[in-house]
Amino acid sequence: MRLVLSQDIVSTSDAGSDTETGIALYEQMSFIRRFLEKVDVLYRQGKVHGPAHLGLGQEAIAVGVGSVLTLRDKSIGTYRGHAHALARGASPEAILAELLGRAGAICGGKGGSMHITSVEHGYYGSYAIVGAHLPIATGLAWASKIRKHDDVTVCFFGDGAVNIGAFHEAVNLAAIWRLPVLFVCENNQYMEYTPISSVIPTARPAADKAAAYGLESIVVDGNDVHAVRNAVTTAVEVARQGGGPALIEADTYRLKGHSAADAGAYRPVGEVESWTSRDPLLRQRLLLTTRGVAPSAMDEIDARVRIAINELAERVLAAAPIGAAGVWTDLWSDGGSQWRN
Repeated sequence: MRLVLSQDIVSTSDAGSDTETGIALYEQMSFIRRFLEKVDVLYRQGKVHGPAHLGLGQEAIAVGVGSVLTLRDKSIGTYRGHAHALARGASPEAILAELLGRAGAICGGKGGSMHITSVEHGYYGSYAIVGAHLPIATGLAWASKIRKHDDVTVCFFGDGAVNIGAFHEAVNLAAIWRLPVLFVCENNQYMEYTPISSVIPTARPAADKAAAYGLESIVVDGNDVHAVRNAVTTAVEVARQGGGPALIEADTYRLKGHSAADAGAYRPVGEVESWTSRDPLLRQRLLLTTRGVAPSAMDEIDARVRIAINELAERVLAAAPIGAAGVWTDLWSDGGSQWRN
């Protein structure tokens, strides 16, 4: 097993990454964290309708991967996909409008929290059915190979998806056809309310299955944005050159419950606190400090981000609600969507 995982955050920094890049990564993670925190607050105020699954604590994976991809590359994710869309450049205002049912919603208000899509930014959707999107990612990569394009597809999935048949079918086919796709497992240690360790016979839910498909077993510290960047950069280069897929397992932890409605009381005492000490934003702050960046500079970033998020929420909440006139739009062009009537 090739481990990119490291306990020493200083040693995980990109060899070719400058301090300016590190600051930019921190700012993007900070923005996503505050965005998700705002969604959590709005949910508790009853302004977000339907479930909201937030990836608080997992920002380094989305940002690390997104920082490597180009606009021509594709990515696809789970119902916990807000960070993935934001990291690809999707409009924060349009995403929040989607969750709040306001005009300008990124999917017209029809997707809600679990179905964020922004094809123009290379994000081909968040999917609510566990594991169902993996074959779609394989299909996207197959299309790229048929067309002889050099774009790469990244598929994010949770640790619980490894017990879904679609996972094995998608990875197997991608390996056989040497498709340009990266399967990135966000191992946040839990499925819904059950620890992943209680339902698999191996230590690593995704990486320990790589050998069965002729792939290298790669484990990365998912709370270290630079470690994620390093692993994904290598895998993307291989995939672009026709070297086939990669299966990457990123160790992380969701700091909140499965959804905004879940208090997470099933987790052992001290577990959340232990992982909080490894928070990706704290890790990046410490790394930047060792590079000579003043803590006050990062405090200024956080303050600026908080103001931006508050102003964003005010604008979206002030927008008009999505009206009934849009119910039958963006469905079937021939009017077949009204068959239920």
